[in-house]
This record gives sequence, C-alpha cells and structure tokens, in this order.
Amino acid sequence: MKDVMIRIKGKQIRRDQDDEEMEFVTEGKLYRRNGTLYLLYDETELSGVPGCQTRLRLRDGEIQMKRFGEGADGTEILFEKGKRYTGFFDTPFGAIEMEVLTNKVDSNISEDGGGNIDIDYDISLKGLAEGRNVLNITLM
Repeated sequence: MKDVMIRIKGKQIRRDQDDEEMEFVTEGKLYRRNGTLYLLYDETELSGVPGCQTRLRLRDGEIQMKRFGEGADGTEILFEKGKRYTGFFDTPFGAIEMEVLTNKVDSNISEDGGGNIDIDYDISLKGLAEGRNVLNITLM
C-alpha cells in the first residue's frame, strides 16, 4: 500500500444554473489486490460527503466508485464509456434512484503513484436533479 497525495477537481453542469466547481487536495492510499489497482481516500466538506471514504477500483476501460460511511454508505457507480448504470444514491433522508451515462472514462494511474483519472458523465437523480459532471483526479 502506497501513500499518495490526490487533487480532485469536480464540475457540475446544469441547465438554467451556473456551473458549480470544487477542488480539494487530500491524502490517499494506492494498492493492488488480485491484479486490480485501487485508490482510497477520505471525502471532505467540499465534496459534500464529509465522513465518507471513497474507493475507486481501476480496471481496463472501467472505474467503479464506491463510498463507505455516514451519508453515502453503499453508494456505488460504475463508469464505463457509453454504458448506462442504474443504482441508488444514499442520503441522510433515504436512498434516491439514480442513472448515470458515462461519456468518457480515462485512467493512466501507475502503481508508482502518478497519473490521472478523467470521468465525464450525465447523471439523473430521480425527480431531484439532472446534469453533467466532469471529474479529474490527479495523483501528485
């Protein structure tokens, strides 16, 4: 398990609203298990899910994001270009049905602790919100 510094930039693009951007730097862990690379980090107030831990499973052509902890425990999204993923987004008020369509997913993370992850996806939270998110994760 390797300690890494991670810079996370996110952008939410919604119709009829200004774009919302956030950026933060945090510590994380990078490790390989059974031939698959994993990145683990703690969320902050800026990401909207403080107290949660996020695990990214990096496989060829797909990235699975899974959150553990208060406010988003069990939230999982699978990003695979051109594919639609349906699941639930956990909130303190209960689970909301979500649908994600991945427009782009690229990763060049190396076991040495360098590289980037770029994800561009459309998301719909049943009856609450719809928009496009762009996420960039850089290991420094």
